[in-house]
Amino acid sequence: MKRLSDTELKELNKKFKEENPPEIIRWAIKEGESPVVTTNFRPYEAAIIYACNAVKPGINVIWCDTGYNTPQTYKHAKELIDSLKLNISLYTPVETAAYRDAINGGIPSVDSPFHAEFTKQVKLEPFQRAMAEHEPDVWFTNLRKGQTAFRDSIDILSYSKDGVLKVSPFYHYSDNQLDEYLKENELPNEFKYFDPTKVLDNRECGLHA
Repeated sequence: MKRLSDTELKELNKKFKEENPPEIIRWAIKEGESPVVTTNFRPYEAAIIYACNAVKPGINVIWCDTGYNTPQTYKHAKELIDSLKLNISLYTPVETAAYRDAINGGIPSVDSPFHAEFTKQVKLEPFQRAMAEHEPDVWFTNLRKGQTAFRDSIDILSYSKDGVLKVSPFYHYSDNQLDEYLKENELPNEFKYFDPTKVLDNRECGLHA
């Protein structure tokens, strides 16, 4: 799809603020040629996965698994994959978590000089590999306003550093609104999630900033 100008992006974001997520997704699917959804199956991810798959059944869903997910997250992922019949592409780090823990002594703290390399290994490299293989022009995410300072600076539509149109249909939704959405669509949620690269919820993970 052609790149939107800053003016077009601003006008569409203003318009879409009043639209519901399915309408935003339909627009992006129509405009794009190779859409993907990325997920880590963290809390509320069921909303974006369900919404995109409902509009375009069989849409490519990219799951980048750090290898450090909780048992609850893995069970949650399997439940959604099976019940929604998702077209999942799974990407994992080159080295296993067990190998890395044995050789490097576990997860480095955020102030460790090894943290940047750890983040690259478990999150950035698998993600970059996934995007290189799928070559999307539309990237659906569940970024929301209020999550991090960076995410407060974007909007429903924004561009990644690689020029891919990033679409966050639930950008203006609160937790309560998402709770209601999940309830209406009989979707599960799971809060026992762990991101080894963030530690704190208000830290940016590195994929978006």
